Amino acid sequence: MRVVHDTNGEETRTLAGDVDVADTFLTQARGLMFRRSIPEDYAMAFTFEEAKERNLHMVFVPFDLDALWIVEGEVRAKKRLRAWRGFGAAVADAIVELPAGVADGVEVGDAVRIVE
Repeated sequence: MRVVHDTNGEETRTLAGDVDVADTFLTQARGLMFRRSIPEDYAMAFTFEEAKERNLHMVFVPFDLDALWIVEGEVRAKKRLRAWRGFGAAVADAIVELPAGVADGVEVGDAVRIVE
């Protein structure tokens, strides 16, 4: 599974080639808490049945992350979340968490997809 970024239909790049999908209450509640680090090629994708306000916190996450809030494949919000104290919220039917810096170049309105 991969996370792919499309810009205006002209260019495609892989943001992560190793993706864990958090699609149950337990995996979503735990997220990346208690991990010491994640590899550069890693993403955690949270998937939901409907788009609504979703929030992320960085309690017990000791490294910075880039977070993308996505609705129907379109990035609606992007934020760098700081270790331990970061917080972000936006409407989404999917959220992708990436190592800090990996989402540089991703803009609101771009397409980001989780592909098999």
